[in-house]
Parts: sequence; C-alpha cells; structure tokens
Amino acid sequence: MGTIRQSLTAGQGRNTATETNMTYVVTENCIKCKYMDCVEVCPVDCFYEGGNFLVINPDECIDCGVCEPECPAAAIFPDSEPKAADWLETNRKYATEWPNITRKGEVAPDADEWKDKPGKAKLLDPNPAKR
Repeated sequence: MGTIRQSLTAGQGRNTATETNMTYVVTENCIKCKYMDCVEVCPVDCFYEGGNFLVINPDECIDCGVCEPECPAAAIFPDSEPKAADWLETNRKYATEWPNITRKGEVAPDADEWKDKPGKAKLLDPNPAKR
C-alpha cells in the first residue's frame, strides 16, 4: 500500500484544473452520518473533514472508486451521476477550507438515525472538524 500511495502522491494520476478526469463526490447523505470508512481506503488521502460532513478534493481524487462501496450511507458517487452534480462545487470549496483526514475517527452515536434521511443539505455545518 505504501508504494501505491507514494507513486500516486508524487503527482502521477492526479487531476489538474486543465484535465477533465472524473472524480468522486460526497453527497447529502453523508451529512450528520460521517462514518469515515471511505477515508481508510483512499490511496491518495483526498478526504477533508467538516463538523458533520466529509468532502473529496476533486483535484486530488484519482477516480479509483475504492471509497464508493465502503460508504455505509451510500453518499459517494462519480461526478457523472446526476445526484452528484449539485455537490461537486461543495466538495471543491470545503476541500480548501477543512483539514485533511487520513484515518477513521469516532462516528457520531446518532449516525444511524440520520442515515438515509432526506433534506439534510440545510444541516451542513460549514465549520471544520474539531479534533
């Protein structure tokens, strides 16, 4: 795993502003769930943590897709999916404001209660995670 991480973080395979590579996007269903299973499998550490939500930096994501099936809240989609379109800029914005996360942290005790609840966008906490 270290060899993969080293070659990827050395710049190989990363998106740049001029490339049109696909990226993965964290969507509304992560809000107030933030399970963080996805963080553990990301080979390029492109997740960033807010108070109640995670985002993927679209300029760092290499489109490997390993995070998508790991998300218990089914909140991660390729940016080509219609449900991801509204969340791409949210991911981009907060990836520049929130701290990078590379290890799974403590999951909120009420995460399962929030899983699959619709209409959570208005509950997004714009503040960075407190660690």
